[in-house]
Amino acid sequence: MKRILIVNRGEIARRIIATAHRMGLQTVAVHSDADANALHVQEATMAYALGGATSADSYLHVDKLLAAVRATGADAIHPGYGFLSEDADFAQTVQEAGLTWIGPPPAAIRKLGNKAAAKALATEQGVPCLPGYGGTDQSEERFVAEAEKIGYPVMVKAVAGGGGRGMRLVTEPGQLAQALASASSEALAGFGNGDLLIERAVTGPRHVEVQIFADHHANVVHMYERDCSMQRRHQKIIEEAPSPAVSPELRQRMGECAVALARGAGYVGAGTVEFLLERGNFFLMEMNTRLQVEHPVTEAITGLDLVEWQIRVARGEALPLTQEQIPLQGHAMEVRLVAEDENYVPHAGRILHFAAPAAAEFARAPLRLDHAIAGGMEVTPHYDAMLGKLVVHAATRAEAINRMIAALAQTEILGLPTNRSFLMTCLSDARFRRSEALISFLDRYGDALRQTLAGQQKDAHRRYAVAVACAPGGALPCPFELPLRLAHGDEEAAIPVRPEPGGLEITGEQPRRLAMEPLADGALRCRENDKTMRVQAVLAPTPDAPQRWHAQAGGTDWWFEDISFKAQASGTGARAASELKAPFNGTVVRAAVKPGQKLAAGDVAVVIESMKLEHNIAPRADVTVAEVLVSTGQQVTPGQLLVRFETEVADEDYGKETVA
Repeated sequence: MKRILIVNRGEIARRIIATAHRMGLQTVAVHSDADANALHVQEATMAYALGGATSADSYLHVDKLLAAVRATGADAIHPGYGFLSEDADFAQTVQEAGLTWIGPPPAAIRKLGNKAAAKALATEQGVPCLPGYGGTDQSEERFVAEAEKIGYPVMVKAVAGGGGRGMRLVTEPGQLAQALASASSEALAGFGNGDLLIERAVTGPRHVEVQIFADHHANVVHMYERDCSMQRRHQKIIEEAPSPAVSPELRQRMGECAVALARGAGYVGAGTVEFLLERGNFFLMEMNTRLQVEHPVTEAITGLDLVEWQIRVARGEALPLTQEQIPLQGHAMEVRLVAEDENYVPHAGRILHFAAPAAAEFARAPLRLDHAIAGGMEVTPHYDAMLGKLVVHAATRAEAINRMIAALAQTEILGLPTNRSFLMTCLSDARFRRSEALISFLDRYGDALRQTLAGQQKDAHRRYAVAVACAPGGALPCPFELPLRLAHGDEEAAIPVRPEPGGLEITGEQPRRLAMEPLADGALRCRENDKTMRVQAVLAPTPDAPQRWHAQAGGTDWWFEDISFKAQASGTGARAASELKAPFNGTVVRAAVKPGQKLAAGDVAVVIESMKLEHNIAPRADVTVAEVLVSTGQQVTPGQLLVRFETEVADEDYGKETVA
């Protein structure tokens, strides 16, 4: 093995490149047209353009990938995670072409990549499984009958793929038909396989997974567990190792079951066995036949490089360590930085400013940032919304949480919404700190966390927006007040401001003075009384809001508009409220309504796929459809008109987005 072609993009491609180069291996980056200037393309030994923008036209296009192999002389392929990493046919094609496949054998992928088949194998190996059905009869009638046997609630799952896509919780019979249809549609679009299974739902579980590794010499070990219970949309956002809910005895039992399943499948390479854990009982969810997004937390507590292990195993080497030799040191935590708002709505757009904390990228260090972010880069709707992963390692869980909050506060990503502030709110929550987070945590407490975050945003806006809106460092001294008017969310405020040397005087009912000092990187150091805060902001205009700002003060991000020279709003805004618009870039999966149709608040009007997830777009009030302006397969952009209604509703009843 001399030259590895990486069938992936973004941070995982950079991660693989870093280890390969350290091992003296050359790398080949492949890229779509949208990724032509991406960091992984710049860092690889050489790059090959696949063309196209979508995954189907680039990273999933097997013929183009094989052409890249021939053109670059690569002799090995690493799939990363996602895309083709769990495609047994692709793995077999790679091996038949005489290339080294840095992944499990195709036969093992087939056995374990299908959740129904994996459960059957697990049962043979004595691994606990939940009762369910995943047979070849995929009719709605069969699922209805099986659900009655199992008893509600049930979980609908795609048999292929992962990442929480194609999963739906069904609590009563009337929800099953819609859940089956939407899960199958999402699975077919994401994995090319719409087959489903159902199983009894566990109502209060944790998500605990075990990292395993196997070689060609019948050696199989586990590298302890990760707790991935903090999820939204069945997708992880915070992961940690070891799990605070797993005792040494339970760790041994779960590890033995994970190793038994891998042995039974004839597994080779890195894999993850995922379990539901409830009150000391655990049940198999699935096995991911690839490297996981959250593998860095395992690397942190063991001091190992899992990508290096993958490469060595693929070369035929034995595992470097036995089970007894694998260390478990301290506590590690990872958060996923995602281009989405606090309501989990993904956003495409341009990153106008990026600054990372003082971290060692792709290194076994107390603070690590795996990312593919660069100032000025465009985040497109064609791929997953994850931007990167911040990882910390400390002696204790409490110390890891504190270190993560501090690192997030130093991470600056401005220009489009991210979940940075929301992650900090989650980490600061007392229940999370007490290790009480179950899979249902964000479903139960998400609204309360968002209220806390909204309060923080209002406070930051009240304190520092005036500094951002005025000239950096303070305007020239002037005896007259500036006609400053700022809008944040639904609130507008007239703020009487008088510039003075080194800052501003905010007059009015509650006068105060804000000292301002410009910093070399464009940020402001703002001081009021004894409190000093670094404030970073960028102008992020839209056609309707030319003075729109995205600002960050410590752990808080917020958006506001300087409307000082805008005409005062008039009228009720009923016209805007009678129109349903796209909240983000995407593709129309289904226009579910027709003119004349009456909709109740929350009824689905249009389904949009964006960043590999389906989203239901619905009105907030009872309306009648006047005109449908989009069709299935059509690309839409933020603010594009989707549906016009006959009924005029109040401003606060404007359309909403819910998750399919």
